[in-house]
Amino acid sequence: MSTMQVAATHAASSRPVASSAASASSTRLTVKEKIAYSFTDMAGNLLYVTISSYIMYFYTDVFGIPASGAWGASVILLAARFADAIAAVFWGSVVDHTQTKWGQSRPWFLWLAVPFAITVWLAFTAPGLPDGAPKFWYAMCTYILAAGAVYTGIQTPITAILPNLTSDPTERISANTYRMAGGNIGSFITSAFCIPLVGFFGTLVGGGDKAGFMIVTALFGLIAIALLLFSFKNLKEHNYHPEQQKPIPFKDSLRACKGNMPWIILVVAFVIFWIAASTRSGMAVYYSKYVLGNENLTSLFNGVNVLGLLGTLSMPFLVKYTKNKTLTMIIGLIVGIVGQSLMPLAGDSVALAVVFWTIGVLGAAVACGMPFGMLADTVDYGEWKTGIHAAGFLTAFGSTFCIQVGSGLGAFIPLQIMNHFGYVANARQSAASLGAISFCFIWLPVIIYVIVGAIMLLYRKYEKMEPQIKAELAERHARAAGE
Repeated sequence: MSTMQVAATHAASSRPVASSAASASSTRLTVKEKIAYSFTDMAGNLLYVTISSYIMYFYTDVFGIPASGAWGASVILLAARFADAIAAVFWGSVVDHTQTKWGQSRPWFLWLAVPFAITVWLAFTAPGLPDGAPKFWYAMCTYILAAGAVYTGIQTPITAILPNLTSDPTERISANTYRMAGGNIGSFITSAFCIPLVGFFGTLVGGGDKAGFMIVTALFGLIAIALLLFSFKNLKEHNYHPEQQKPIPFKDSLRACKGNMPWIILVVAFVIFWIAASTRSGMAVYYSKYVLGNENLTSLFNGVNVLGLLGTLSMPFLVKYTKNKTLTMIIGLIVGIVGQSLMPLAGDSVALAVVFWTIGVLGAAVACGMPFGMLADTVDYGEWKTGIHAAGFLTAFGSTFCIQVGSGLGAFIPLQIMNHFGYVANARQSAASLGAISFCFIWLPVIIYVIVGAIMLLYRKYEKMEPQIKAELAERHARAAGE
C-alpha cells in the first residue's frame, strides 16, 4: 500500500467528517477553557518543580544519601529518569487508546490527581531506614512512582490534549501561552515558598527539614488536586470524535515517527535543553547555600522564575512579529545565554546576581515554552507523511520523555562534577568544590543553550512547509469524508 493510500485509509477511519473538521478547526476557546488549561500545568509544576528543584538536595542534605557512588543520589536520579522516559512512551500509547465520554486526555486529570499528590508526598518522606541499600531503594521506588509513573501520566495528556482542543494555529499558540503561564505560576509558588515553608513547619512541629518537607508537599498536593479537578470539569476536547476515531495500534504510533524529521529535531533539542533547565533549578540551592552563604536565597533565585511569565506572554507577539517560531525559540536561547554569562560579574552582590538571573529566566521561559506548541505541528506533519494522527504518542515522547531524560541527566551530570571536585554535604567546601558548583550553575547551561540553538536551525526548513501541510490535510480530510 502506498503512502498516499495509507494516508487516505487512516484519514477515513480516524478523522471526523469535513463539516466537523471545519468546525473544530475554527474553534475559538473561551477564556475559562484557557484558564482551565493553564491550571493543568500549574498543578503539574507545583509538584514536579518541587521534585526537580529540591529532591537532589533532599536526598543529600536531609535524607542522608551520598551524592555519588553505588548507593548515591546521582544513580537514583539518572536511572529513575530513564525508567520514567520508558513510561512516557507507554503513556503516549495509553492516551491514544483512551476512549471515554469525557475525551482522550481529559479523564486522566480526574483519575490521577490524587495518586499524583500522594506519590510526591511519599518521595519527600524520610523514614528512619539504615544507610546504604534500604535508603537507596526507598528513594528509587518512590521517585519512580512520583516523577515517572504518575507525573508522566499527568504530563502526557496535558500536552496531548492541545491538538484536540482546536486546530486553529493561533488558538493553539494562545492556549499554550496560558498553559505556560500557569506552569510559571506553579513553579513560582514552590520555588519561592518551599524552602521557607519547610523551615517554618519543621520548626513549628519539630523534626526539622524532614517534617517540613512532608507537610509542605502534602499542602502542595491538596492544591494540585483542586486545580486538576477544575481543569477536568471545564475543558472540552472539540476535535475528539470517538464514534469516528479508532484507537491507533502501537506499531502505527511508531510509524508516525518514521521520517518525521521536525519531530525528531524537536525531541533531540528538547532533551538537551532540559539538561540545562534541570541543572539551573537543581543547583540553585547549592549555589545559594555554599557560594553565597545563605540557603534561603534559593527561594529568591527560584522565585524570580515567576518573571518568566513575561517571557511566556511575549511568545505570541514574538511569533507574530518574526513570523518564525524557530527564530523565536533561538531568541529565547540567546537571551538566556546573556543572562547566564553576566552572572560572574555580580561577584558577592546578591542584587546584581538576581538581576542577571532574571534576564536568564526570561530567555529560558521563551526557549522552554515554544517546543510545547510546536509539537502540535509535528503531529500534523506525521499525519501528512504517514496518514497516522498519533497525538498522544508523539506529544508524550516529545515532551514528557524529553523532560524525564533531560532532567535525569541534568541531575546526574552536576552531581558527578561536584563529587569529582570534592563536594561534601553540610560541610565547608573547598575552593575546587565551590568552583564546580559555580560552573554547573552558571556555565553548563550556557554551553547547552548553544548546542540547542545549533540543532534548532535545522527545524526552520520544516516550519516553512506548515501552510502546505495544513492545506493538504484539510483537502485529504474532505476527500475522505466524501468517499
